[in-house]
Amino acid sequence: MEAAACKRSLSRRASSSLFRLRCPSLNSVRLRRVFDIFDKNHDGVITVQEIHQALTRLGLETDLCDLESTIKSFIKPGDIGITYEGFVSLHQSLDQTFFGLELEEEEEEEEEEDLTEAFKVFDEDGDGFISAQELQAVLGKLGLPEGKEIGRVEQMICSVDQNHDGRVDFFEFKNMMASVVVRSS
Repeated sequence: MEAAACKRSLSRRASSSLFRLRCPSLNSVRLRRVFDIFDKNHDGVITVQEIHQALTRLGLETDLCDLESTIKSFIKPGDIGITYEGFVSLHQSLDQTFFGLELEEEEEEEEEEDLTEAFKVFDEDGDGFISAQELQAVLGKLGLPEGKEIGRVEQMICSVDQNHDGRVDFFEFKNMMASVVVRSS
């Protein structure tokens, strides 16, 4: 009974724009980056706790019970967590379960919404721009080494900042995301 309640709770949360993992252009390179961010100790396995911590740091509150009930079927017997292959299967399963097949126009709208949500994670003060300090804060929350080096973060901002105002607006963010996507055929 408790597992069923967890699944219903996750279903409601998963259909919200904050929990969505689906993006038509999300490919294996980007999915691998997400896996590596969750894999804090770099052992090739992510535990439910590691996923929960990463989502919480990004402001995406999840219930540990929800995560456990969703992920357990993707963990190989004897493993303590999910491997990259299991993570890909989990992503594909969530994609099919919650979003199914959609028209191309709807996919483009969802991609725009996903980019907007991703932008909001970095734009902590909500002013419509990502500053070096905001980027550094998010990278730090994720435990990435770049989060400790403001000079490196400023270089990252400069590499995306097309109008040279020292910060990244949504248009620049969108262009940057489009340039890192490797389209699959």
